[in-house]
Parts: sequence; C-alpha cells; structure tokens
Amino acid sequence: MKAMICGLGCAAVLLSSACLATNIATNTTTNSSRDFVADNIFTQGIEGPVFYKQHLYAVNFAEQGTIGKVDSSGKAQLFIKLPNDSVGNGLQFDSQGNLYIADYVNHNILKVPANSQSVEVFAHNKTMNQPNDIAITTRGVLFASDPNWANSTGKLWRINADGSTQLLEDNMGTTNGVAVNNDNSKLYVNESVQRVIWQYDLDRDLNISNKQPLIKFVDHGMDGMRVDNQGNVFVARYGAGVILKISPAGEVLNTYTLTGQHPTNVAFNEQQTKLFVTMQKRGAIEVIEL
Repeated sequence: MKAMICGLGCAAVLLSSACLATNIATNTTTNSSRDFVADNIFTQGIEGPVFYKQHLYAVNFAEQGTIGKVDSSGKAQLFIKLPNDSVGNGLQFDSQGNLYIADYVNHNILKVPANSQSVEVFAHNKTMNQPNDIAITTRGVLFASDPNWANSTGKLWRINADGSTQLLEDNMGTTNGVAVNNDNSKLYVNESVQRVIWQYDLDRDLNISNKQPLIKFVDHGMDGMRVDNQGNVFVARYGAGVILKISPAGEVLNTYTLTGQHPTNVAFNEQQTKLFVTMQKRGAIEVIEL
C-alpha cells in the first residue's frame, strides 16, 4: 500500500452487511503474533515481504527507496538501494532467483538478476498509476495491482515473461493485494476501499475469466495477500490489526491477532510454517507460527 488510507473508516460504506454475514464462520480460532524485527528498523513504508533461501526481504529498510534483507534471527541489513529515486512496494522472486520489484514512483517493474545487486527495468508502462503489489506464477509471469488512491479506482495488469505489459481490467476499485494459488488456476485481487476480494479463473495462457467475489467486508481496509499450498488466502486487514485465513469457498478459518493495527503484507517461509507480516506504523515485522 502506498497511499494513506486512514480515511477508510470514515468513508461511505459501499457494501451492505448482508454481503458479509454468510462468509464469516462462527468457529474460527485466534492465534497471536510475536515481533521478528523491532520497531523503526524499517520505515513506515515497509511492504512487500518475500522469503527466499532462508532470508526475508522487504522494502524501505532504514530509508525510503531501499530493500532490506533479514536473517533467521531477525537481524536486518541493507540489500540494495534503488536508483532514479525509485521506491519499491511488492516484491517477488522467480524460480531462478531473480527479484522483481513494483516501483510505484516510476511506473516500472524492476528486476535484480540472480546473484547480483544490479537493478534494471524489466517492464515499464507510463499509463500505470503506481504498480503496487505483484504476484508471480510458476512460469515467471507477473500480475500487478495498480491503484489510483485519489479516485478510489484501479487497474489489473499482467506482465509477461518478456517484460511486455497487458491491461487485463480497467475501472476497478482500489486494487491492492494480489495473489495466485499454487497450480496457477486462481487469481485473487482485493480492492481496499471497496473491501472486497475478487477471485478469477486462470486458463493455461493465464487469461482471466469468471470473476466472482470471494468475500466482502463492511469495515477496515485490506492490503497484501498470499495463498498457501492448500489454496487458502491469507489477507492483511489494514486498520483491524489482524490477518485472516480464508478458505477457497470464502469462509474465514482463522484470525491471527497482531501487535500493531496496520499490516501491509504477508509472506510465508519456504515450509509455510511461519507467516511474516510487515507493519506500517511500526516499521517492524511480526511473525505468526502456523
């Protein structure tokens, strides 16, 4: 998330409570987090956590426009500083170890080639608002959310393996979190202001179809999402101070309570035994034992 959405609580409620009630299970369990990286090690722009080879990466370590690298003990250090005043948001690694960065300042998807700290422009489209979060498929194709916070609108893009961009949907709500499931048959995109998670079918060519709401809410915002190896969606509930685990049928299975109230994104470790959560107001990272 790269815009202040503190006005979500006082915005007009766009979705009726009737849309919500059927999706919330009454037998959900609650788990709590603990601190992994302390307050103010990252800036309040902390976002885009991604786990790769026993390290966690997130944007805006110590200052804006950087990427930090965190070891298993929670010790963080500078990985790279981005050029040209770029500021990252979503991060993803592909299977070859290339790192992709949503640069919301310069309308880019940046790339850090494997085993290097050089930064290059992988994809650029001047008609993007501000690339926000990215999801990656097994083929290295990316999906990017692209919100316009001022207008409460957004777009959805596909970034192909050759760096070409394709607009999949325009005139959406405030697109933010985006995630794909393990077999790349489902794509999930949420709209923060409108408080809905959309589910799409993906075909073999990664075209979208059959758009349906997975779940809707009447309060608080949403930010980053990930899908576990069982197809469950984990979503950061910005302002609510929780992470929800949602089944593919749209039922809330678990609620994870955080220390802070403003989670921006989530990432699994490789074994999916831990969930790391970046916390905007704290400039910290919390971890949930799964």
